[in-house]
Amino acid sequence: MKILVDESLPRYLKRVLAEHEAQTVQEMGWGGIKNGPLLALAESTFDVFLSGDKNLRYQQNLAGRRLAVIVFPSNRLSVVKTLEDKLKSRIAQVQAGDYIEL
Repeated sequence: MKILVDESLPRYLKRVLAEHEAQTVQEMGWGGIKNGPLLALAESTFDVFLSGDKNLRYQQNLAGRRLAVIVFPSNRLSVVKTLEDKLKSRIAQVQAGDYIEL
């Protein structure tokens, strides 16, 4: 599975998701791109977008997207670490277009 990690989340997630093709927004050269255009770019290459932006579903129309979105409750490393198992479980079950809050 191809996973894009938003710039607001710790790069640590790449290690957690080593069995997948995970890249960060920065690695793609997409740093600073607003959410709407970023989602459009991500959708052409990735299966899942990980974000810490809890307002994403209110700010963007996610209906009809092929990209699944998984949102963390916080971008703090201590919080992200506690959600590793839940994240892996959700990724194993994710469908195109899903919106999941951890």
